Amino acid sequence: MSEKLPVLEPRRHGKLLLLLVAYGAASLVHFGHNAEFIRDYPGLPATWTRGGVYLARLGMTCVGLFGWWMLHRNWRVAGALVLSGYALLSLDSLGHYVVASMTAHSVMMNVTILAEVICAASVLVQALKLLFTRQPLALTRTDQRN
Repeated sequence: MSEKLPVLEPRRHGKLLLLLVAYGAASLVHFGHNAEFIRDYPGLPATWTRGGVYLARLGMTCVGLFGWWMLHRNWRVAGALVLSGYALLSLDSLGHYVVASMTAHSVMMNVTILAEVICAASVLVQALKLLFTRQPLALTRTDQRN
């Protein structure tokens, strides 16, 4: 008889999952735009490349997926910490405005940057709520004994 691990109830973290999907989409659009128009973004180092931007996005995605996997495996604190780190990675997109003003960026650049940051901040808030609220995990048994 194989013993299966308990699984988190999907509806308990449905809001977080929705925010993660929105954040992932916004981040993908921003990084895609950044990669395809890398030379048009004001103030970015000349050493940054299209491939490097996509590689950075891939690395970030791996962090987010790992955090969700940890949460799904009932490692709530570790998962929430990793997802918080994942969200913080995109707050770095505000760095675009450190190297060049908002007016130096095109409307599309600003939309993609701000959408990613807003979505990341939403994920961060939700992950921190998970981290700092004491709530019992709703576990369900996945094995059935006859």
